[in-house]
Amino acid sequence: MADSPPTVAADWRPRHNPWLIALAVMLAPFMEVLDTSVANVALPHIGGNLSATPEEATWILTSYLVSNAIVLPMAGWLGNFFGRRRLLLLCIALFTVASVLCGVAESLGFLIVARVLQGVGGGAMVPIAQAILLESFPVAKRGAAMAVFSMGIIVAPILGPTFGGWITDNYSWRWIFYINVPVGMLAFLLAEAWVEDPPYIRRDKRARVDFAGFGLLTVWLATLQIVLDRGQEKDWFASDWICWLSAISAAAMVGFLVWELRVEHPVVDLRVLKNRNFATGLALITMLGVVLYGTTAAIPIYLQTLMGYTALGSGLALSPRGLAAFATVIVVGRLVGVVRNRYLLLTGFFLVALSSFMLGRLNLSVDMATVIWPSVVNGIGISFIFVPLTTSAVAYLRQDQMGNATGLYNLMRNIGGSLGIAFVATMLDRGAQTHQAYLVAHTTPYDPAFLRTLATAKAVLADHTDTVTATLQSYQVVYTRVLQQARLWAFVDNFRLFGFLCVACLPLIFPIKRLPYTAKRPVDMH
Repeated sequence: MADSPPTVAADWRPRHNPWLIALAVMLAPFMEVLDTSVANVALPHIGGNLSATPEEATWILTSYLVSNAIVLPMAGWLGNFFGRRRLLLLCIALFTVASVLCGVAESLGFLIVARVLQGVGGGAMVPIAQAILLESFPVAKRGAAMAVFSMGIIVAPILGPTFGGWITDNYSWRWIFYINVPVGMLAFLLAEAWVEDPPYIRRDKRARVDFAGFGLLTVWLATLQIVLDRGQEKDWFASDWICWLSAISAAAMVGFLVWELRVEHPVVDLRVLKNRNFATGLALITMLGVVLYGTTAAIPIYLQTLMGYTALGSGLALSPRGLAAFATVIVVGRLVGVVRNRYLLLTGFFLVALSSFMLGRLNLSVDMATVIWPSVVNGIGISFIFVPLTTSAVAYLRQDQMGNATGLYNLMRNIGGSLGIAFVATMLDRGAQTHQAYLVAHTTPYDPAFLRTLATAKAVLADHTDTVTATLQSYQVVYTRVLQQARLWAFVDNFRLFGFLCVACLPLIFPIKRLPYTAKRPVDMH
C-alpha cells in the first residue's frame, strides 16, 4: 500500500554518529537560506555601485530564484545519479565559488551569471541535506533531528534582512557574499568527513536521463518564477509578455505532469503523491510558505514606509520572531512522537492565524512592542508546524524515496513563498488604491471629521505662514494623512487574509495519519 510503513533499507545505519552528520549537513542549508534573504536589503547599494537601475537590479534576485527553483525538484534524481554525498559536496563547492564570483563582480551581467551559478548550487543543497538527515536517524528520532534542521531553515530568513542591512551599512555589499566562503569551507570539510551514501544510492548511479522531463520542468519553473517576481511591476496581465510567459508556464506544467506520470525513469517521481500524508503535507507546506514569506515581506515594508523605521531597525523588530522560533523548535522536537502530530499542527496553525489577526489590528501610532508580540506568537506557531509537518509528510515513505520527496517538499515551500511575496506586493498597491478612493469620497466639505481635521491643521500652520499658504498646506496635510490611512488598511487586509488562510488550513490537518511509532515503541518498524 502507498501508506504502509517504510521498509526499504530500514536496517541501514550510518557509520558515524547521526548528530555529527546533522552538524555537517546543517551548515550548508543555513548558508543557502540566509543568502536568499540577505541580498534583498542590499539591492539599492548593489544597483548604485554597478550603475544599474532599480528594475535591472531586481534581476539579481530573479536569476537566483529561477535557477534555484529548477534544481530543487531534481534533487532526488541528481542524488541517485551522482550519489547524495558527492552531490552535497559539489553543491557546497559550487555555491562557495559562486559566492566569491558574486563578491568580485564589476558589472551587473557578471553578477547575474554568478547568481545563476549560486542558485544551481543552492537549489539541491536543502533537500539533499534534509534527505541525508532523515536517512541517518531512526524513524523515532526524526522529530528531534528535524528540530535541529529547522533551526536554520526557520531562523535564517528572519535574520537575513537584519544581518544584510548591518553588513551593507557598516562594510560593503560584497561582504554579504564573502561571508559564505569560510562557512562553505567548513561545511565541505565536515560533509567530506562524516556524510556517506546508503547502499541503494550506490546501486542506482546509472539512472537514465529524462531530457524531456528536464526541459519541461525548466520551462515551467523558470517562466513561473519570472511571472511571480516581475508580475506586479509590469501590471500583471496588462503586459503582453507576462501573458505569454503565463501561458507558456501553464502549458509546460501540464506537459511535465503528464510526461512524468508516464515515463519509466522520471526526473521527478510524482508517484510519491499517492502517499496521503505526503500529499497533504505538500499542500500545507505551500500554504505555510505563503504566510511565512508574505508576513516576512510585509512587516518591514510597513515599518519602513509608515512608521519611519530604518532597514536595520525593521530587521531588529523581527528578530524576536526568530528567537522565539529557535527556542520553541527545541521543545517541539521532543514532543514529536509523544504528542500526536495532529494536535501540534492544529496548535501551530492556530497560533499563526492568531498572530496574523493581531497584526491586523495595527495602526499608525503603535509602539514596537505591538509589532514584536504578534511576531513572537508567529515564530512559536511556525515551530509547531514545521517539525511535525515534515516528520508526518515523510513518515510513510521508504528511505530511497527521501531525496525525491524532500526536493518536491522544498520546491512547494519556495513556490508558496514566491506566491506570498507576489500577493503582498500586489494587494498592497491595489488595496491602497481601493481604500484611497473610499476615503477620498468621504473627504468633502460636508463631512464633519474632515472639517475638524482641516481646521486643526490650518490653525497650527497659520502660526508659521500666511492664511492662504496655511490653507493650501492644510489640504496637503489631510491628503497625506488619507494616503497613509489607505496604505495602512491595505496592510491590515493582507494580515487578516493570511489569518483566514491559516484557518482554512485546519481541516487539511485531520486526514494526516498518526506516526507509525509511539513514545513507548520508538523502534521495531522494520
